Amino acid sequence: MMSNLQTTFLPVEEQLDLITKGVAELIPAADSDAKDALRARLERSRAMGKPLRIKAGFDPTAPDLHLGHTVLMRKLRHFQQLGHTVIFLIGDSTALIGDPTGKNQTRKPLTREEISVNAETYKEQVFKILDAEKTEVRYNSEWLDKLGFAEMIRLAAKFTVSQMLEREDFHKRFQDEQPIHVHELLYPMAQGYDSVALECDVELGGTDQKFNLMRGRDLQRDAGQPPQIVLMTPILEGLDGVQKMSKSLGNAIGIQEPASEMYGKLMSISDELMWKYWTFLTDKPQSQIDSMKVLVERGEMHPMRVKKDLAETITAGFHSPEEAARVAEGWTQTFQQKAPVADDLPVVEISLSTDGLHTPPVDGSTAERMLRVPKLLQLAGLAPSTTEAVRKLKENAVSINGDKFSAIVVARTKMGEQPTLRLGKKAVRVAWTS
Repeated sequence: MMSNLQTTFLPVEEQLDLITKGVAELIPAADSDAKDALRARLERSRAMGKPLRIKAGFDPTAPDLHLGHTVLMRKLRHFQQLGHTVIFLIGDSTALIGDPTGKNQTRKPLTREEISVNAETYKEQVFKILDAEKTEVRYNSEWLDKLGFAEMIRLAAKFTVSQMLEREDFHKRFQDEQPIHVHELLYPMAQGYDSVALECDVELGGTDQKFNLMRGRDLQRDAGQPPQIVLMTPILEGLDGVQKMSKSLGNAIGIQEPASEMYGKLMSISDELMWKYWTFLTDKPQSQIDSMKVLVERGEMHPMRVKKDLAETITAGFHSPEEAARVAEGWTQTFQQKAPVADDLPVVEISLSTDGLHTPPVDGSTAERMLRVPKLLQLAGLAPSTTEAVRKLKENAVSINGDKFSAIVVARTKMGEQPTLRLGKKAVRVAWTS
């Protein structure tokens, strides 16, 4: 258990700057603006020198975690860095049910032995992000296994079946005449009771967890506790940039993967996804991330440099700065130095006045107009049509100046004066003409 000795906290606005980085939705503890409600809790905490109690629950349903799981852990880390009490809750009892969120069928139940093994691996992995000495690790079997039949009935009596069917996935299964087992309805109640048992001020969860998170507020009110603030983070897309990160979809980066594999996978993501990974998978302040993005858009910083920094930053966090630097150098030697230099490539002249190459001016502005990348790839002879070029962009098969690219439009300054375009194994250097 963590101590409640008085602590000195940063000014509230500085705390909010880090806490709200990358947050998708906040739900307040009262009928007021969500951020104001969180601010009020932080102000009270600072005035009393007493840390808030922050929790995030993880059911140990699989032995390995991936970077998608770490989004919530990193947000826990932010609260921890600010001096608050962080609770890493292992749902060893709720794992017996299996969280039905997003599922169109009942989960296969795990045994206590499987859950116990997975829980131990979770503890090993989570402390790659959290400070072990400052983290309160709890198991919800501490209170759920002691409820007993009578107390579980009282808990269930606080909710109705119609209320449970308001949950999107339950509603869809009901409409599709797919079975909903009674034990699945217990999951939101059990998760909500966790917040009562831990007297949480803030609970973290993904946006897909909203229904479950709200049940904690219901049960805290019923127990006479201030209802927790709910802080939700987006679901992180995997390497494909489309579907959520999942090992079953083959688009995940495991946090126990070798440094070389982790770094290489991070270097394969698109430019657009790179900025999300900076926000959700690093501790860099959002203001600094936004500044980097502006420099890239102006052509003052190459996106490849930014992506290398991202890959090295994340890899160093799960391995070591020395190991990350070593694999970064190895990646450069293997992939960049073997690639043909621009002078060795065929040169294609493309007129900047070609119809369809630019987007229309915005409100008659004389500012630089954006180039249409599919049209550019067609003019360069790399794609037979703009339709095929768009498909290849979505497949992450296009690179500009050695950097994977998926955007449909791009500023000419970002591409440089004589950009190198590559689609698959074909590459050309573009010489602009008027």
